[in-house]
Amino acid sequence: MTEVDLDDIGARLVGRFGADAEGWLAGVPALAERLASRWDFALGELFDSGASSVVLRCRWSDGTPAVLKLSPDGPLLTKQLEMLRVFAPSGRVPAVLAADADAGAMVLEEIQPGTEAEHLPSSTLPAQWGDLLAALHSVAPPEGWPWSLRGRFEESFDRIGRRITEPAISARVGPATWRRAIERCERLLDTQADVVLLHGDLHLGNVLDGGPRGLIAIDPKACVGDPCFDAVDYVVGGAGREGVEARCQVVATACGLDGDRLYAWSRVIAPMFAISHLTYGGPEEALDEFLALAS
Repeated sequence: MTEVDLDDIGARLVGRFGADAEGWLAGVPALAERLASRWDFALGELFDSGASSVVLRCRWSDGTPAVLKLSPDGPLLTKQLEMLRVFAPSGRVPAVLAADADAGAMVLEEIQPGTEAEHLPSSTLPAQWGDLLAALHSVAPPEGWPWSLRGRFEESFDRIGRRITEPAISARVGPATWRRAIERCERLLDTQADVVLLHGDLHLGNVLDGGPRGLIAIDPKACVGDPCFDAVDYVVGGAGREGVEARCQVVATACGLDGDRLYAWSRVIAPMFAISHLTYGGPEEALDEFLALAS
């Protein structure tokens, strides 16, 4: 890793975990070398690290392309491992090749070609999404699975809702809009009928082209709830393009979902998309559509 890489990753890790992450990051090169020796893989370059981990390409001893994921948050990594393993029978998540939760480390197969779903042909993506959901949702929730869609939304509304007091956010997304989203969400949660084990965070950046295997989902936040939820981020991504309503109709048909409920879920998460848009930027027409959905 270069010094620039370390600085960039360090800023993101400190933003999430605090100043102690700097000391942990300083030990990452030595930790990676120890694990490479222990598990017999060759280390490669830095690969798409997020806000909670450092990810390095590597090559397993039999030649399998893989990624080494390291995190200062051992419990978080343990939870990620549990969720990957519960979805393993679907064949639609990366295989876990090795793991040591105490070290905050796991090695996963690298998905190839690995193109993110948002860059795949829009004409074939709805049917592929339907196949992915059918595979993921065929996995029975383990008995006593502790995470639910209701709990997921309670956390999201609490965490994201703190931001509506920020001037740039409150000018476009006010308390009334936020309350309306919560009320809509509660109505949908109260009327859930057939619930499944959801991926829970199935946006277009968390779905990769796995070649002959079809679409592969990464970073699951598995929870039990309405199957429509695993299509809603894809649907809302139609804002500023063909439009959310038009995409909803296509996706609902391709995935065998209730189109009215799917559209209703899009109105729940629209203000969250608007807040993200106001934070990170993007086409104004998409923001306008998010706000119209949230109204």
